[in-house]
Amino acid sequence: MNSETSCADRRPVISVIVPIFDEEAVISELHRRMAAVLDGIGEPWELVCVNDGSRDTSLSMLLALREQDARLKVIDFSRNFGQQLAITAGMDFAQGDAVVVIDADLQDPPELIEEMLAKWREGYQVVYAVRADRKGESRFKLVTASVFYRLLHRITDVEIPVNAGEFRLMDRQVVLAMRRLREKHRFMRGLSSWVGFRQVGIEYQRAERFAGDTKYPLNKMLRLTLDAITSFSYIPLRLSTYFGFFLAALSLLGIVVTVISRLSGNSAFFGQASTLVAVLFLGGIQLIFLGIFGEYLARIYDDVRSRPLYIVSRAHGFFERDNRCDSKSAPENPSGFHPPAD
Repeated sequence: MNSETSCADRRPVISVIVPIFDEEAVISELHRRMAAVLDGIGEPWELVCVNDGSRDTSLSMLLALREQDARLKVIDFSRNFGQQLAITAGMDFAQGDAVVVIDADLQDPPELIEEMLAKWREGYQVVYAVRADRKGESRFKLVTASVFYRLLHRITDVEIPVNAGEFRLMDRQVVLAMRRLREKHRFMRGLSSWVGFRQVGIEYQRAERFAGDTKYPLNKMLRLTLDAITSFSYIPLRLSTYFGFFLAALSLLGIVVTVISRLSGNSAFFGQASTLVAVLFLGGIQLIFLGIFGEYLARIYDDVRSRPLYIVSRAHGFFERDNRCDSKSAPENPSGFHPPAD
């Protein structure tokens, strides 16, 4: 076998990206199930785990597993940058022809990857998993998730599938297109819809979390909702215009009613109470819309500063050089990070 063929054989067909944040309770089982599924598919694969500033033993567990299985690769962030940027980093480093994103908690079954690959081989370039049922989640979480997805569906400029999370397979062409999108406040499932290409959904039953606690409490969900809305919709900005016209019309009507009332001797509109209520109401509305403008402006400011999306402390399993291979075998790396090899 010549060196060129050997290099090609080592390039994975399937890359699986897993963001990791304080997931020591699930890492061993995650690797076991993932390896069993991917080995059964019979194609070369890599498991790219992005340690997003974990405070527990997640990193040491990942590195110990890597000693046993070199197909497990680890990107270690310098601090916690968040799930969306961890997914971004995984996509920047992934080398596979098909790239799968999945959470570490095993609520999304790795066994569904085989069905996703079947759709990919049929010609679909994005295969997203749709949650037909969500076991083990509170009533509050179910209601807020339902409102979140339906709100996005109604007000965003992109057709974002309802009840579809981060769990999806993307063709390399899609991944390369998404690598060009470097905005800081990211909503990855929205971006994967925005780039287009042939897309299809697969329904599945979402299981309970295997172990540990959720990493998406209410405050993070609200932040993600803001990022999603501001990234894909101008409706909040337009609301200020619509509301301005409404209040202007209401004010004109109020002037007419007040003049008529005073001419007729009606004292209902006399005094400071009505004036104070009107001023407070208008002041509150103005502050709300100033806050909305501020959210958009802050995101513009973050992008204009051009800071890197994330900082990698060390990448384990990437950038190794083989004397038989030329530099073209190295993975593409938009992050610009080139650490020493393991």
